[in-house]
Amino acid sequence: MNGLLELLSVLALAGSGLVAGVLFAVAISVMPALLAMPPDRYVFTHKLLGRHYDRVMPFIVAGSTLIDVFLAVQAEQPERRALFVVAAVFMAGVAAVSQTKNVPINNRVKALEPDGIPAGWQDPRIAWRNWNLVRMAFAMAGCLATGAAVVA
Repeated sequence: MNGLLELLSVLALAGSGLVAGVLFAVAISVMPALLAMPPDRYVFTHKLLGRHYDRVMPFIVAGSTLIDVFLAVQAEQPERRALFVVAAVFMAGVAAVSQTKNVPINNRVKALEPDGIPAGWQDPRIAWRNWNLVRMAFAMAGCLATGAAVVA
């Protein structure tokens, strides 16, 4: 069982690190580029960027969260257990913000055609960016807590 727990620890750390890294890259590179685009190019690019991301990242977030929960249950040291619980809570925060804030915005953008943006369209980019910053902070905290638990 010890080898399995070590493998799961590595997977939880890799998963949370991947999520934190992707959301950080989106915050410092992708969103500034999307904000600089006219609405039609933004809609086209947003749809293009989300094609594969939307299918992969929820599984990585959920998987990391579940592994943190499992490792918390298996942990013998109270400090390690607490850190894995904290990590799971932060990663669950990533999922909650994603599903309740960013994904609904994504769905509204996906429903648009770049050449058919209606008059009076409410540009969602600032709201999407702000919610991404919230989930990025959760992901970074989750990664740090997982790392601390792994080495505790």
